[in-house]
Amino acid sequence: MLEATAVSVCLAASWYYDESTLQAYIITLVILWGLGFLLVYKGRNTQKEVSKKDGYIVVTLCWLVFPAFATLPFLLSGYIPSMTDAFFEAVSGFTTTGASIIDNLEEFPKSLLLWRSMTQWIGGLGIVFFTIAVLPVFGMGNMPLLSAESVGPIRTKLHPQIAVTSRWILLIYVCLTLFGILSLQLSGMNFFDAICHSMAAVSTGGFSTRQASIAAFQSPMIEYVITLLMFLGGMNFSLLYLSTLKRRPKELFKDGEFRTYLKIVVVFTGILSVGLYFTTSMDVEEAFRNSIFQVVTILTTTGFCTLDYMTWIPLLWLMVSFLMYFGACSGSTTGGIKCIRLHLLGRIITNEFKKIIHPNQIVPVKLNGKAIPERIMTSIIAFILIYLGMVAIGLTVNMAFGLDFIEAYGLSLTSVGNVGPGLGYFGPAHTMSSLPDVLKWFSSIQMLLGRLEFFAVLLLFSPTFWKKR
Repeated sequence: MLEATAVSVCLAASWYYDESTLQAYIITLVILWGLGFLLVYKGRNTQKEVSKKDGYIVVTLCWLVFPAFATLPFLLSGYIPSMTDAFFEAVSGFTTTGASIIDNLEEFPKSLLLWRSMTQWIGGLGIVFFTIAVLPVFGMGNMPLLSAESVGPIRTKLHPQIAVTSRWILLIYVCLTLFGILSLQLSGMNFFDAICHSMAAVSTGGFSTRQASIAAFQSPMIEYVITLLMFLGGMNFSLLYLSTLKRRPKELFKDGEFRTYLKIVVVFTGILSVGLYFTTSMDVEEAFRNSIFQVVTILTTTGFCTLDYMTWIPLLWLMVSFLMYFGACSGSTTGGIKCIRLHLLGRIITNEFKKIIHPNQIVPVKLNGKAIPERIMTSIIAFILIYLGMVAIGLTVNMAFGLDFIEAYGLSLTSVGNVGPGLGYFGPAHTMSSLPDVLKWFSSIQMLLGRLEFFAVLLLFSPTFWKKR
């Protein structure tokens, strides 16, 4: 039903622009509303409590079912006739990866371009997160669902009731999107492009309405606005709520994760700016603008591009590949390892050195002045090892199907991290259309695993999970 509501907006756009896709949306709506009402009817007398086990199953199924039905507008309209390509595009949208198989975006109807942006906007904050405000209507508990989907090792509760917290964060999300639409229009972008690019930037998705992405607009002002939107989309939304709507801006710089996020942006922007200034014909402003745009778009795993970083000297695109691992803040719309894990990993390493020097000293790992439990530190190390393992598995599989090392590594890294562009041929200059079908399916699985941060999905393959007790 939630997906049908989003499709209805695209149907209205198709009617407004008098496009040939109208019939495809009508058929999609009949299927979605029909199944939605059938499932609500069948489940009317069932138990409403959601256990933790239920939560993991529901969340994983949601992230499979939503992209599966999102393929319908692409398939029924005939613009993406292949199920493999349509599923890849839908998964890339909902996971806010931004990788695409489309080589002729300018020929696509506006309603389909809007649908691509809407998949990212819904997937950015989380399919299940959106439904949390709706579930109480059906008398269902929702904490297990939030626990199963929420990313990051530590969650901030703004309100005792999860539904209220979700509405506040959704308010921030909507306000950021509206701010982006207005800012982009004032920067010279037309209304339709402003809507699509604002949704893609705030959700850190990266789908554009132009084949050349942001470079097509040839506007420094638009580039700066998009950079700001991506940076805000990469912040912890709970922290953003406290610092803006609650008028507590000091909370920003008290937060260790945000400081780490800011430091990474500043340091890598400085490195790339110096590198571009001395190795290309760019002046100071152009080198800075291109550097901060590329740093923010890759760090927040958005995937917009203004130029091909594979044309830079190898040292600089090596810096870009480091950023693909990092990700922005937990509680944001981004992928990657996340700054909070990097921040705490740095503290864990520092404390190990202190323990070597002072073996009897008890040195707790702290975040914002509070000691972090041992179980969270263990989960952080486990997550990072699984993350690296998934990248390595992807590298192996990609090379087995004929890709060279750079391309195979970049494709695996960008899929697991939900980044968008990869390395080599599959960098910003080209789409993923030439990938073999088997690698498109494999990359789709990697995107889903990365978006749900592995544990929620991998837990389903554990025999212990399915035991009654």
